[in-house]
This record gives sequence, C-alpha cells and structure tokens, in this order.
Amino acid sequence: MQNYSTYLSSQDSPLQRIDHLLAESLPISLYLKRDDLLHPLVSGNKWRKLKYNLIAAQEQGFQTLLTFGGARSNHLYATAAAGQLLGLKTIGVVRGDEPALLNSPTIQFCQAAGMTIHQVSRAAFREKESPDFLANLAQLFGPAYILPEGGTNDLAIRGTSEIMPELMDQLGAAPDVVCCAVGTGGTVLGLATSAPPQTDVMGFMALKGWSPPLDPAHPNLTYQKDYHFGGYAKTTPELLRFVADFEAQTGILIEQVYTAKMLFGVLDLASKGHFKPKATVVAVHTGGLQGRDDILFRKLSSL
Repeated sequence: MQNYSTYLSSQDSPLQRIDHLLAESLPISLYLKRDDLLHPLVSGNKWRKLKYNLIAAQEQGFQTLLTFGGARSNHLYATAAAGQLLGLKTIGVVRGDEPALLNSPTIQFCQAAGMTIHQVSRAAFREKESPDFLANLAQLFGPAYILPEGGTNDLAIRGTSEIMPELMDQLGAAPDVVCCAVGTGGTVLGLATSAPPQTDVMGFMALKGWSPPLDPAHPNLTYQKDYHFGGYAKTTPELLRFVADFEAQTGILIEQVYTAKMLFGVLDLASKGHFKPKATVVAVHTGGLQGRDDILFRKLSSL
C-alpha cells in the first residue's frame, strides 16, 4: 500500500499574480493560490482535506474508505482517485436512488477508479450521520474509515490550515485578505485558523440561504452571501461569460460551482472599492475542475 503523505507535494501549488493578466485595471494586487495544480485527480482543497484523514486511516489499519455525496461531488471523485492511488477500497453513498444518476461523469469516473456506489433515497441520505444508518452501512460493507460529506472534519481543517503559511512563504509577507469559496466550510475555517491578525479571511458562499455563524475564535473571518448566482451549482449567463472571459485572459481554467463565483465576487468587490487601495488579495483556487462538464461548454459556446 502506498503512503499518502509521500505521494503528493504542496510545492505543486504555486502563487501566481494575475491582476496584470486581466484586461481591466484593478485597485488591488491580486494573486491566485493554484491548489488546482496539486494533483490532476485529487484536486485542490480535496487534497488538503483528505491528507490527514488518509494518513489516519492508514495508521489505524483501515482498508476501506466510506463517504457520501451527490452525483457530481468533487469529494467523491477525489476520494475514489485517492483510494485507487493508495490501494484502498472505496464506498460512495450517493444521494438519490434514480438510476439515471449513475450516468453522471463523476459517478462513472468513481466506478472506473474502483469505488462501489451505494445509492440511497434523498430522505435516507439526510440520516447519513445517524447511528442506525451508519450501523446498516457497517453491516453491508464491513469496517471502514468514515469521511463526512464534503470531507470536512477536524483533520480536514488541519490540512487546509496549511494553505495560509504556505502562501505567506511564497508571498514573502502576510496578505491583507485571503478569499476562498465556501461549501461545507472546511477550507475557509482552515485559513482562518492559521491567519495572522493582520490578514482578513473572506468566504464566498456557494450555497443560497445559508452561512455559518460568526465564530468569536476567528474575528477576522467574514462571509460574502451575494455571489451564489442562484444557489449551489446554479449558473447565469453573466457567470458563464465571466468564466469565458477570465479563462481567455489568464489561461487558467476555473469551474462554475465554486471558484468562478468566488473570483467574480472578488473582482466585483474590488471594482466597488471594498478593499483598501493597493491591498494584497490572495484568492484560493480550490480545484474541482472535473465539474466542468459538457453542459457548461455548450452554454459557453452559445453566449
């Protein structure tokens, strides 16, 4: 069995200045932390979240990983890929029991990587953390290391907390602001945990109608709720035009669920004077490029 801690290196995530690549002049110095380059399959913040969980799974002698997600889940995709790399069995409990969900490119990849897919109804999926639900899974699949939906737990936050000191070393100073997209919140909490007092951490919500409560332990952490574009995985022509323009100008691929919405928000806030003049702002590219599917490309080509 391969050792996960030696398989990948965070040195593969450079810090890239991008404000000079964009057509419009920005009142800030904007950098992109390229976690999308960490690994072609175990991508971005999923690599960070899995790091210490997989080390723990191996240390505890588990041969199987079991986790949860939807039919287009970046987390399922990354877990399947990591399991294949390490020679671990993987089980994916998928939200929704419609047979058509098995046609998702994400699920097809997971199955090709050796993941066993276990579909459950949406009602049953909501009980995924209950003792009875987990006991039933244990009867079906035997002992397994349980990873939560989205991968966020204390070990995941330990992994994402390493982004901040890493980018500070690359930058040679503490940035004024670090921004990232927010789904389950593991990445933004990791950033806030290791942020110095002079750095603000800003999370851009990818979900509509929900944001975590403010945490007194992280006074520098705030959330932006106005850039979800209709909700999780929703898009608009404006967002898709932004994706096309950003990629054409920078040559950097982004996806529409998380990173594009965060970058749109950062640039919009900068244009409105939200950041202090000449502020150093770092945006974290959290990967997930497997979410760039054919539907997106067709929408882009029709704009």
